[in-house]
Amino acid sequence: MQEHVLPGEVKYCSEVRNVADWRTWEQPSIMEELKAKARAAGLWNLFLPEKEYGAGLTNVEYAPLAEMMGRCSIAPEVFNCNPPDTGNMEVLVKYGSEEQKRLWLKALLAGDIRSAFCMTEPGVASSDATNMQATAVIEGEHVVLNGRKWWSSGVGHPNCRLLIFMGLTDCAAEKYRQHSMVLVPLSTPGVEIVRMVPVFGGYDAPFGHGEVSFRNVRVPVDNIIAGPGRGFEIAQGRLGPGRIHHCMRTLGAAERALELLCRRSLARVAFSRPLVELGGNADVIANARILIEQARLLTLKAAWMIDQVGAKGAKSEISQIKVVVPNIALAIIDQAIQMHGAAGVSEDFPLAEMFASIRTLRIADGPDEVHRALIARLELGKYKAKNSDAA
Repeated sequence: MQEHVLPGEVKYCSEVRNVADWRTWEQPSIMEELKAKARAAGLWNLFLPEKEYGAGLTNVEYAPLAEMMGRCSIAPEVFNCNPPDTGNMEVLVKYGSEEQKRLWLKALLAGDIRSAFCMTEPGVASSDATNMQATAVIEGEHVVLNGRKWWSSGVGHPNCRLLIFMGLTDCAAEKYRQHSMVLVPLSTPGVEIVRMVPVFGGYDAPFGHGEVSFRNVRVPVDNIIAGPGRGFEIAQGRLGPGRIHHCMRTLGAAERALELLCRRSLARVAFSRPLVELGGNADVIANARILIEQARLLTLKAAWMIDQVGAKGAKSEISQIKVVVPNIALAIIDQAIQMHGAAGVSEDFPLAEMFASIRTLRIADGPDEVHRALIARLELGKYKAKNSDAA
């Protein structure tokens, strides 16, 4: 990170064309150089606990590495630890057939291709995924896909080749057995990238968050992951590790924001005094350190629980960090922006990009309100049985 990635950040950003026409986007040349160095050093696929495919690290062991990557937006891809490819690889490792792994997992593990995850829809409240309207209907030897997805992150990347599509297969089945996940090559007829959706005015090139139309897209029924009706099961298996990885990286962004805040407060002088001596800036710095340490400990606890009892046994802790970490990071980044003045909202510093990216995390993978509701339900569940016994 210190020797190669952070020094390469400026060059990477200088090569990015952040325009709406995703067809003109190119991968900055320095990314492939950095990826080659990382792979040669054995710093590759660090997120996968299975030694057959990754580094064989536990979540607790991976946490500090993900935090270091979070200091720079380009870093996760350097080490082939970037979402949504991480989640898609986890899906293929856990649920994919041997043929699906041969066709797609091998290339993703090598970093030769990229992928996108098509679940969220523009026409419904996607915080409740049972609202999903897109369909994945089995017709003989094929599954036919229809619907419109958006926020399909990564679909604009020039190396994107694979989509994972989630759609309704059987309306008569039990509520959480109605949906399927399907592997769709991006080049399949009927798949159309309609546009890239900007985030706070930026297109996140060359990555992008696409709106994608599926019109009578036909792929072999063997492209269904783990069989029809298992979409929700796979989604839950995918989201647990993904949510905690987001939080780990976000802590790294918070640390970098605090570092920039401190350096600026010491270097800049206003009214004949360093900024750190003005107003309550020392308290701002102290509170930021306290918040980061608290959030890190909670994140490490959640990681440890996933290692011990699995994501299902750590539901409350995962939701807790999903609420806490982005919120404390946003507060610290906002304070760092304020300390930098007008420069803080420019592209001369990474703060504005960090703020935009992390603000989306309060919505992505479930909004704060959904996670708070789950935390409360699990907490109340501890006492409902006791109250019933007492009555």
